[in-house]
Amino acid sequence: MPEAPQQLPIAYRGRRTPRGAIVEAQTPAGAWHRLDPRLDLRNHSPTGFEWGYGGSGPAQLALALAASRLPDLLAHTIHQYLKWTLVATLDREWHLPADRLDALLVDIVSARIAIDLAHSPGHPGSPLSQKALPS
Repeated sequence: MPEAPQQLPIAYRGRRTPRGAIVEAQTPAGAWHRLDPRLDLRNHSPTGFEWGYGGSGPAQLALALAASRLPDLLAHTIHQYLKWTLVATLDREWHLPADRLDALLVDIVSARIAIDLAHSPGHPGSPLSQKALPS
């Protein structure tokens, strides 16, 4: 029997409690559940998520958010950029609609592609292709 397609969360929220930080994802049906930290991809912070600065807890949250929307390899590749552009700026309590996260991920991936292309030996105008031109 084929697996049911995975339904992506429609929103995310985080809050701090006396027992620690809690991050949840909302299903399309409206139920909230704990966000998987994705320690299988990288164990930045086995003690849990954090936000509002640029440490290991925020890196784990950035990875978990990215991996909830993107293929694992791509999520792993860009999560540090997500940490600095989003997670490090989050308030004590926050709510993040999935479409806002998606737009930010598109911007980050597009910027990384542009940077990679600019440094590609075959791309016109890249420093590497300029070195290949005869003097």
